[in-house]
Amino acid sequence: MSVEMTVLALGCIFGIVQVFVAAQFQTRQHGLAWSLSSREAAMPRPTPLVGRLKRAQTNFLETFPFASSALLAVEITGRGNGMTEAGAILWLSARIAFWLAYAIGIPVLRSVLFSASIIGIGLVLWSLLA
Repeated sequence: MSVEMTVLALGCIFGIVQVFVAAQFQTRQHGLAWSLSSREAAMPRPTPLVGRLKRAQTNFLETFPFASSALLAVEITGRGNGMTEAGAILWLSARIAFWLAYAIGIPVLRSVLFSASIIGIGLVLWSLLA
């Protein structure tokens, strides 16, 4: 399997991990009865950690379609090279570090890591379109 497809598969796993980690911390805050309910009652404000985990998850889900489309396009067209591999690895590494920085609450580093992940997607697209 190519590096790009490996990174894409790991990105899918990472996305699922984010969903489950955020849900686990939310369940700890609200209790199992709330998690098993229809959740129609007003929800109390999330703890700072739960809020950050949910926002990081949303941010990942907003950018994942662009990364996955670019990586799939590289695979389909056979245009993979060192730059697309580096871009894919940069994207995923930066996304994981972004998630950790967001969860811990490090704002400036979080923004730098987000930018690095976008640069990673850009490297993939640049090589694809060149």
